[in-house]
Amino acid sequence: MEQYKQEFIEFMVDSKVLKFGDFVTKSGRKTPFFVNTGFYRTGHQLAKLGEYYAKAINDAFGTDFEILFGPAYKGIPLSVVTSIAIDKMYGKEIKYSSNRKEVKDHGDVGILLGSPIEKTDRVVMIEDVTTAGTSIAETMPIIKATGCENILGLCVSVDRMERGSGEKSALKEIEEKYGLKTTAIVTMAEVVEHLYNRPYKGQIIIDDTLKKAIDEYYAIYGAKA
Repeated sequence: MEQYKQEFIEFMVDSKVLKFGDFVTKSGRKTPFFVNTGFYRTGHQLAKLGEYYAKAINDAFGTDFEILFGPAYKGIPLSVVTSIAIDKMYGKEIKYSSNRKEVKDHGDVGILLGSPIEKTDRVVMIEDVTTAGTSIAETMPIIKATGCENILGLCVSVDRMERGSGEKSALKEIEEKYGLKTTAIVTMAEVVEHLYNRPYKGQIIIDDTLKKAIDEYYAIYGAKA
């Protein structure tokens, strides 16, 4: 596993973004782990987060594209901090763009926030954690309404590796439905690999009991492909 992935896992733990215990997802699934990117709250955390996204995007897509699109609302700060990080780390100026929930009819009119999207632009989408692909379904028509057809792919922070509407993972379903490449900074398999029975700051975060609960969860909800 790449060093930056290991660091990102520990960063999530330190930021209290990655938690273990008893949780219920929006879909009603009882889960022993939860990822809440709303806990990235400081300038330092957001700057670091942008750097991890930048590395993952560079690994998967390179930097030969024009627009980094973050669906509202969480995707807005993600697209901003990551475009800054790409400029800082790779010397490539990437424009950020997002959608508004309501069309603005005065001043900077329209549904897009940040950069407009041109027909010839190449676009990479950025999200926090995708479980059902709802925001992608909402924003793909917005991007395509600009005439842009060159959407390279999607990068999320954590691939939960759960089934979407069928047997395949939500990210795999997005790939097949929209013809996109998808990637994540880390997968939950990598999280477990890095933290299981390995001391971090004096404690074992994933012990045998928690590992069993995670395995049982994936036996029920894990993606089959």
